[in-house]
Amino acid sequence: MAPEINQKNIESSSIVIIGLGMVGLSFIEKILEYDTAKKYTITAICQESFVAYNRVGLTQYFSHRSVDQQLMKPENWYQENNILLLMNQTATKINPDLKVIESVSTQDINASTTAATTTPYDICIIATGSNALLPSPKAVPGLDLPGVYVYRTIDDLDLIIERSKTAKHAAVVGGGLLGLEAAKATSDLGLKTTIYERNNQVLSRQLDSEGAAMVLREIEKLGIGHSLGNPPVAFMSDSTNEESLHISKAKLQDGSVVEHDIVVFAIGILPGDKIARDSGIECHARGGVLVNDFLETNIQDVYAVGEVACHRGQTYGLVAPGYDMAEVVARNLTRDIHSKGLGKVHQPRSFTAADLSTKLKLLGVHVASFGDYFAGSKDTQELLYRDPFGAVYKKYVFTKDGKHLLGGMMVGDTTDYGKLLGISKSKKSLQIPPGELILGLKPGQGQGVTDLPDDTQICSCNNVTKGQIRASIRSKGCSSIGEVKTCTKAGLGCGGCVPQVGDIFETELKAMGKVIKQNLCSHFEYSRTELYQVVKVKKLKTFSHVMEHAGKSSRALGCEVCKPAVASIVASLFNDHVLDHAPLQDTNDRFLANIQRGGTYSVVPRVPGGEITPDKLIAIAEVAKEFGLYTKITGGQRIDLFGAKREDLPSIWERLIKAGLESGHAYGKALRTVKSCVGSTWCRYGLQDSVGFAIVIENRYKGLRAPHKIKGGVSGCVRECAEARGKDFGIIATEKGYNLFVCGNGGAQPKHAVLLVADVSEANCIKYLDRFLMFYIATADKLTRTSKWLEKLEGGIEYLKKVILEDYLGICLELEEQMAYLIATYQCEWKVVVEDPTRRQQFRQFVNTDDTQEGIEFISERGQRRPADWPKEEVQLPPSPVSPNLDPFDAQVLKKWICVGKTDDFAMDSGRTVKHGHVQIAVFHLPNGSWYATQNMCPHKRAMVLSQGLLGDSVSESGISKSQPYVSCPLHKKNFGLQDGRCLTSGDEDNYKIQTFEVKVDEGGQVFLLLPPTRDLDDILATDKVMIHAQEAQDKFKWQASIEVVQSSASCSTGACGGKEFEW
Repeated sequence: MAPEINQKNIESSSIVIIGLGMVGLSFIEKILEYDTAKKYTITAICQESFVAYNRVGLTQYFSHRSVDQQLMKPENWYQENNILLLMNQTATKINPDLKVIESVSTQDINASTTAATTTPYDICIIATGSNALLPSPKAVPGLDLPGVYVYRTIDDLDLIIERSKTAKHAAVVGGGLLGLEAAKATSDLGLKTTIYERNNQVLSRQLDSEGAAMVLREIEKLGIGHSLGNPPVAFMSDSTNEESLHISKAKLQDGSVVEHDIVVFAIGILPGDKIARDSGIECHARGGVLVNDFLETNIQDVYAVGEVACHRGQTYGLVAPGYDMAEVVARNLTRDIHSKGLGKVHQPRSFTAADLSTKLKLLGVHVASFGDYFAGSKDTQELLYRDPFGAVYKKYVFTKDGKHLLGGMMVGDTTDYGKLLGISKSKKSLQIPPGELILGLKPGQGQGVTDLPDDTQICSCNNVTKGQIRASIRSKGCSSIGEVKTCTKAGLGCGGCVPQVGDIFETELKAMGKVIKQNLCSHFEYSRTELYQVVKVKKLKTFSHVMEHAGKSSRALGCEVCKPAVASIVASLFNDHVLDHAPLQDTNDRFLANIQRGGTYSVVPRVPGGEITPDKLIAIAEVAKEFGLYTKITGGQRIDLFGAKREDLPSIWERLIKAGLESGHAYGKALRTVKSCVGSTWCRYGLQDSVGFAIVIENRYKGLRAPHKIKGGVSGCVRECAEARGKDFGIIATEKGYNLFVCGNGGAQPKHAVLLVADVSEANCIKYLDRFLMFYIATADKLTRTSKWLEKLEGGIEYLKKVILEDYLGICLELEEQMAYLIATYQCEWKVVVEDPTRRQQFRQFVNTDDTQEGIEFISERGQRRPADWPKEEVQLPPSPVSPNLDPFDAQVLKKWICVGKTDDFAMDSGRTVKHGHVQIAVFHLPNGSWYATQNMCPHKRAMVLSQGLLGDSVSESGISKSQPYVSCPLHKKNFGLQDGRCLTSGDEDNYKIQTFEVKVDEGGQVFLLLPPTRDLDDILATDKVMIHAQEAQDKFKWQASIEVVQSSASCSTGACGGKEFEW
């Protein structure tokens, strides 16, 4: 029966929501949006101490450890919207006669006598969600031992984190979605992890056995074990002491006993329907509050939504159906408001069925299922695609005649998920053969958002359609992707739909005739492609000239985005030595090596085509032994030498150059490697000399600078042992010559390269490669791989063929000439430094002394040295200089001006390090003549690296500076103000701060720092005190300063600690 609406008297009514999870919050948001008459007051009774937080992305908590970052809305949002919160209260009974809800303090829930709070209601919404399912201790002996946890709440995760500090072997029981998430979490915590699943496959609700097997193979590559059909049946402890009693072993179903000192259960959920049962509300025998299509219970004015609701005998463990339920109830409760003045009441909404389609990334593996993916009858036909080498599996289910897509499942490649979900939900006849769907998107088509109907679900977490996203742009005026996400909630769950949201946003703005700005950064009104042409035409060879002719302000410093981009453009056009533009270079390019944890560097000599002589191998080994370097074979057929000190780099290069080796450019956005198989010289299947051709190609393009790194491959036959089609360009031998493929890549989102031209000679292959690479360099946006460039290139591969093969734009001769110039002006960047004493001086660790310091403690592992692990938890930070109350160097401390060098020792627009006592201090000399000094330690990961960071500022639309100058940490791009030491990176303003010092320069060019006594300074910032120590992996490091400290609550999550524009 539809809910009755009394239109005569719209007075204030109270809605009380029991439970404040994601669905409860969604209901509140819907009511706030639809209740334009302000008819309802809202109260939420929350059992936990936290307001609604993201359970879909619960695993993210292990990375940032911040409750605030996990919250769906900040606590002040509830106050601003007049939501009354009853936190830490457990609702115990609904009294429909008195229309009140009884609740008690969560802490007192098991007390024999406790005072109850009563909350009156007009409308009651049960949104209590569900509880983690656990077997009974009787069925599984030892289940009540300390060390057994569930994976459900933030409190659960905190317990797991605490236990992981002493545990070694984790058992995750449950091979479903949540179980795999839990396995990732325990593995990331450094625990040896095994997944136990009672069925014979994982993800049995999302995948068939073949798809699940592929997921399992990828899990195995991560070092995570599994046991299928053989779950634990008992747990035991080695200890009998009550104080040290905890789980240590698990007995499996087959009788074997394995070591596990932490167990996490993720075997399912049970609806949290206790309050309903205690209140006489009808519930399903297997759990769940029984509701009709309007989500009403058998008690008037009481509704149930989310995981606690049982609709037509079905409960749902996904958030999307809960959001649909919240929408239905909120619409129906406000339909009288929207019907006012119309003379009739809108028809009530109803909830009929839920879409169980999901798209997730589990343990690094993309998995999706949509529609009726388990449809199996005589009237259906399955279409399969298997790629065991690329770890891709797809199964789509069609009607027998192939005219309708019913559903499907995907592993490894979920690019087409949104498009296929829309097709299956539309019930429309296919306009293309089914086979074209299984092959995925064609290069150059992007996500195909223009072809999707408006009712296509883009965000499955928050149930947001393409039409809603379009409406937010057209009707609500959202002018950025961030505003679209805030307005629609798209992309705020798992984040997997953000690329499609971005494509819809751009498509809509174009359709509305609005200009989409692709400006490089706040300092330029040009995109990278446009700036490339400006620099080329005007022959601008320095950053100051570029700022003068193309920037908003010639006085601006630039930033960590535009400086490396301009450096790349200048290198791609004029091929100067990169250190001629050192202040523009990120740390890797500035020191011609890759910065690693702790501030040391890795060195990768070039090994063209992967071919190397024994003498060169010996030379590399001798260098590694002499300088104590960790050695590892790379995926690009080279040898990486880790742990090099910056001051040792020129000496290391000198030894390698004498042996006939040169820079491998592993540090640059440049050609990295051209991988090869042995080809016809050794292989019985080889058709061409792939090694020889790879060497020619790599030597031809070595040193070539580009918007992003470039990798190539040459395979001697179609067996593709060099994996050439996973590269930016791939060459595969045929009996007639070579097939040239372009725009592929490996990494997190692998793409197969596509055929540009077939059966060409070596000479023609090189000619087309010259054109292709220079065209990419001239037209790609900053930090864009070739695969993404092609996706966005209008016309896709067919247009690219016309440009490269047919000279459609009439620029091929110019492209070839530019490539010839770059090849002719190549120089080994290492050799130039080695032979120049002045350049070698730039690699000294300290300006004012030849002393050296380690920046991180090293440990021995498998016979080699490596840096100690970063602590699992955030550590306490040194005191902040921003607050006088926390300034360790207060005005009463006698400070002195200490000379640290001459002005010539400090290069313009960059930083250098000085040593005072045992403290490292970074000194910065800005182009405008101003000087700044700060601690050299970045507080984020306690690395001594700030002096190596890029200097920058931000400017307004008119080019006026709107921030203090800052240094950008070279490790994770966190920005710190040089004037006051504040962290300027969005979201981290209150988490990190650095100490600053006064600087002066006298008439004789001597540089002085105003410093406290050496002992006082050492007590706070001595390198051996603040750097990472090996012991921290086991015990929390204790700062030895006798002062108050500030602890950070932020952390580096997924490696992307700065802006996303730096995710390389």
